Amino acid sequence: MPLRHTEQAQAVEARAVAGRVLERLKGAEVVVIASGSCGAMLKVFGPELFAGRPEETAAKELAAKCYEFSDFLVTKLGVTELGAKFPARVTFHDGCHGLRELGNKQPPRRLLEKVKGLELVEMLDAEVCCGFGGTFAAKFPTISTAMGEVKCASAFETGAEYIVSNDSSCLMHVQGLLDRQKSRVKTIHLAEILAQR
Repeated sequence: MPLRHTEQAQAVEARAVAGRVLERLKGAEVVVIASGSCGAMLKVFGPELFAGRPEETAAKELAAKCYEFSDFLVTKLGVTELGAKFPARVTFHDGCHGLRELGNKQPPRRLLEKVKGLELVEMLDAEVCCGFGGTFAAKFPTISTAMGEVKCASAFETGAEYIVSNDSSCLMHVQGLLDRQKSRVKTIHLAEILAQR
């Protein structure tokens, strides 16, 4: 199905930005990304964006050396223990791109299992979208907010003090909703927990 004019213009703009990223990262041995969304862009959508174009080979080469942060530690390096200490009850939110595009379900949990003092309690709807979805939140704010509130309610049921994720955009969205609800529950990136001693 051919792209509409607006979609063609967006693809041209996206390729211009992505082309600069390809150029800047071409000499990297490995690219580690602290966001499932950004990781999916480089690893999955980049090669699709440049399919049939001169940059396709470079996009595929970059994709092959890109890792989401927790996947890099656990899968590539075989590291699960970092000596972290975080005495709190937490629940984990699977960001859509990290989970669905990168298949990154177990690495963050394996890392959290080794954190001293941390109690991981899975929420019932861990894999349900929080509603942020990039421009989705701007285009459909009411739906986005409702989805985020469902995610917050699911987290509340666990009794967690923190909602952990490896996607900063999800954390920003959920924290905004928590703040509006005047909740004491906080969001935190997985890397922040692993840095605690």
